[in-house]
Amino acid sequence: MKAFFLLLKALAWTAALLFLAAGGMLTYEVTARYLFVAPTIWAAELSQLCLIWGSMIAMPWLLGANRHIAVDLVTDRLRPGGRRLCAVLSMAVVATFSAIVAWKGGGIFWDSFERGRTTGSMLDLPTWIAELAVPVGFGLLVVQALIGLTRAARGTFSESGVGA
Repeated sequence: MKAFFLLLKALAWTAALLFLAAGGMLTYEVTARYLFVAPTIWAAELSQLCLIWGSMIAMPWLLGANRHIAVDLVTDRLRPGGRRLCAVLSMAVVATFSAIVAWKGGGIFWDSFERGRTTGSMLDLPTWIAELAVPVGFGLLVVQALIGLTRAARGTFSESGVGA
């Protein structure tokens, strides 16, 4: 369990670095394009990859650390038993939805990998590089949601995070 949480934390830091890299690449692209009239063929596409991968690999840590968007107007007014039930139900929904997305995303990734699809841009990267982020990110999110569901069912979740 501890190794999984350390993995999620490492992925969250990696995601932060990917977001930073995307910002740097886009800044470079804008500067090169408008100040030097020398646009790149790589900055937009590689920054998209950074944003896609960063978003996907950060999701499980965000859920575990309770840093995701939450509408708690109703749940904050519930008694502990009601909060616990809501936590169990929400983690079950997240786990189910994530499993479906991971499964379908895996199929899309595999189809692109087998067919050798590319982006069709000047850089012409294989599309599976971006598509692989979906089954990886949502697969990890399934595991985190199941951990959260188990902790909520046992009553050991906290307001600061169901899986942290």
